[in-house]
Amino acid sequence: MFRAPGRVNLIGEHTDYNDGFVLPVAVDKYAFIAARPRDDRLVRVFSVRFPELVEFDLDIPREMVQGHWWNYVEGTARILERLQHRLRGADILIDSDIPIGAGLSSSAALETVIAFSLLSLACIPIDRLAMAQACQRAEHEYAGSNCGIMDQFISANAREGSAILLDCRSLQYEEIRVHTDAYALIVCDTGIKHELALTEYNLRRKECEDAISIISNASVGLEGIRSLRDVTFPNFEVLEGLLPRELQKRARHVISENARTLAAADALRDRDVIRMGKLMAASHASLRNDYEVSCPELNLLIDIAATVPDALGTRMTGGGFGGCTVGFVKRECIEEFRDRMTREYAAQSGRELAIYECEIVGGASEM
Repeated sequence: MFRAPGRVNLIGEHTDYNDGFVLPVAVDKYAFIAARPRDDRLVRVFSVRFPELVEFDLDIPREMVQGHWWNYVEGTARILERLQHRLRGADILIDSDIPIGAGLSSSAALETVIAFSLLSLACIPIDRLAMAQACQRAEHEYAGSNCGIMDQFISANAREGSAILLDCRSLQYEEIRVHTDAYALIVCDTGIKHELALTEYNLRRKECEDAISIISNASVGLEGIRSLRDVTFPNFEVLEGLLPRELQKRARHVISENARTLAAADALRDRDVIRMGKLMAASHASLRNDYEVSCPELNLLIDIAATVPDALGTRMTGGGFGGCTVGFVKRECIEEFRDRMTREYAAQSGRELAIYECEIVGGASEM
C-alpha cells in the first residue's frame, strides 16, 4: 500500500511556470493505492471514487483521449517506460480523500502515488526529483495541462512540519519549519470546481510568455532575461509601457509574487506569522486584481475571514476560478472561525462550506 499527499501553496501562485519561487506544504489529504505485481505487463486499475475498471498493456501503445481519470495513471506509466524504466504489470486499487477540483492537487498526488508504486513493485530505485519531473510530463502530454513542477515536486519531496521554498528554475530547495503551536493551517473549500482553470491556466502561461518575449526583445543592455523571474521592479517600471494593459498586469503579479514569496520565507524563518499573514493577503489581492484568477466565492471567503479576530493571511490557493482558500487561525479561535465562515458563506452564497484543519505531512511513501 502506498500514498501521496495533496498540497497547499502558502504563497507563490502562478510563479512556477515562470521559473520563479513557490512555498508549498503537503497536507494530510492523500491519494492511496493498494497494488500487487503481476507476472505479465498488463496493468489493471480500479478506482473507488470513479467505480470503473481500466486495463492497458505496457507493451502495446495506444491512443488516449484527454478528459479521463485514467489518463493520469496510464500517462505516468508510459512516461516512466519512455525513461527506460521497465515496469511490471500490476493490479491496482485507487482511492483518495483529496477533494477534486479544489486546488489541492489531486491529480499530482495521483500521478505521484502511481509512479511511486509502479517503481516500487518493479524494485527500481526511486529518485524523487526525477519521479516528479516524469509526473509533470505525464500531466503535460496526457492530461493537457501545461503545469509547472510545484505540485508533483511537493507531493514527492515534502517534509513533515515544513514548507519547501523551491526555486523552480534550478530545482534547488530549502526546508523551512512551519511553527504551528499557536496557529493552525486552515483550508476552506468554496465548493466551486474550477472548470475554467485548465483553459485559463494555459492562457495565463501564454500571456506570460508573450510578455517576456516583448520585454527581452526590447531590453537593450539588460542581459540574461529568460523569464519574468529575471525582471526586477526597476526594470519593469522602465519596460512596462511596452506591454499591452493585460500583459502589464500579468507581469506585475509574477514579479511582485516572487518578491513576496522570498519575503514570506524570511517571515517563516523568523516565526513572524503576522508578517506572513500580510504577505499572503497581498498575494490574494494581486491574484484577484492583476492576474484575475479569483472568483466571487473566493473573494467572499476572504472578506468574511477578515472579520474574524486572529485569522491571518487568508488567500486563494491553486489555479483559481474556484477551489480553496488557505490561512492561519489562532487555535483558540478555530471554532469561532468555523461558525462565522460557514454561517456567512451559506447566507451570502447559498452554498455549504467545507473547512479542513490541516497537518503538514511528508511526501509519497509506502504505508
